[in-house]
Amino acid sequence: MTRSNQPNPSRRKVLGGAAAAAGAITLGCKTTGSHLDRDIPVAPDKDPMDAGATIRIGMIGVGGMGGGHMNGLLDQAKRGDDKHEVVALCDVAQPRLDDRLAQARAKAPDTEITGYTRHGDLLARDDIDCVLIASTEHWHAQHAVDAIAAGKDVYVEKPMTLRLDDALWMYRVMEANPHMRLQVGTQYMMGEKYGHARRLIAEGRIGHPTFSQTSYCRNSKGGEWLYGIDDRIQPGDTLDWERWCGPLGPREWDTEVYHRWRRYKDFSTGIIGDLLVHQMTPLAWALDSGWPTRVTACGGHYVDKAMENHDQINMTVQWEKEHTMIVAGATCNELGLDTLVRGHEGNIRLGGANCILQPERIFVDDVDEERINCKSHDDQGNLRLDWLKAVRTRGQNQSQIEMATKIMVAVDLATRSIWEGKAFAYDSKTMTARAL
Repeated sequence: MTRSNQPNPSRRKVLGGAAAAAGAITLGCKTTGSHLDRDIPVAPDKDPMDAGATIRIGMIGVGGMGGGHMNGLLDQAKRGDDKHEVVALCDVAQPRLDDRLAQARAKAPDTEITGYTRHGDLLARDDIDCVLIASTEHWHAQHAVDAIAAGKDVYVEKPMTLRLDDALWMYRVMEANPHMRLQVGTQYMMGEKYGHARRLIAEGRIGHPTFSQTSYCRNSKGGEWLYGIDDRIQPGDTLDWERWCGPLGPREWDTEVYHRWRRYKDFSTGIIGDLLVHQMTPLAWALDSGWPTRVTACGGHYVDKAMENHDQINMTVQWEKEHTMIVAGATCNELGLDTLVRGHEGNIRLGGANCILQPERIFVDDVDEERINCKSHDDQGNLRLDWLKAVRTRGQNQSQIEMATKIMVAVDLATRSIWEGKAFAYDSKTMTARAL
């Protein structure tokens, strides 16, 4: 069956003419305030694509991460991992866009690749099937919702959003569009060991899972996220600075903020969103413990005192199905915690490449020890291919919106806890959070 982006007349289109509003930041919908007050678009229906059809991809945000994805997709296409091509790139910085266009055209000389500085212009194209979003965190929700409204499937980098309201908005948008596909870029979801752990836990092999731990810790001599500054990028001449600020509102130009935004709390949750989501997401998926219910966190500026975000983080997350997770993160020491799930009858060790089940001492006669050796894979490359398979077949992808939203509850409430010095609770029925 060939692709179809034609609307089904029976479908209500809350956001009419999204693609026709090319270039507009909001594409005609309300995007500020509580997620409960925001517009929910309904996208055109999509049919599966022929096995031999070429998937045409647009990219929004082609900086460090976006450039990595661009080159990865081009390499995968060249190897024949999937039949796809990158046909459009978008970035608000003209020098960065020009550099990536030159790279892409050199790698794919037979493909016409167009550059845009406004994402609406890219989304207005009806020959693009899907978009990969690697813009700054405060733009993720807007870019993703606009893409869904325009009938494009989405791969969005982690963290899925900057704030919880944006995540809940995206969650509601995808609830209204179950025919669309959205992959969140947490590549460890493709790791074999987590799939085995999920099966063992579901089978009751460790009894009730009571307590888990994980971490993401690394170190540097000069400080974290000190990306190079490109002096060619200046507001007005080569950068639409107002558009880059976008949903956060106008700001004075600051080249440090533009190039090193992960160091600043208004633009990033730092360690929590950039690093800890990698570890929390597949572990929470394996546990299947419901939604977070209570979150506390503390952090400090122990070494990198020039960075506004913290260089040491410790989180505690309680979940609906009576489970507690502790998470540690650092950019000032690389020794982390072993990834481990503790159950009443046994434990699962996931700190290395494999999945190892060990019985608790008092259950040694009831629980069989098991070691499952797992192969090493290109998890990030496989996550992209998993997304493209879903785009082609309309089957489900691996790193979906519900799991990512649960993690964003933990991320956002931990961030609030650190800065406000309070514990926070979340009610999944009302989709609301409150300080305790």
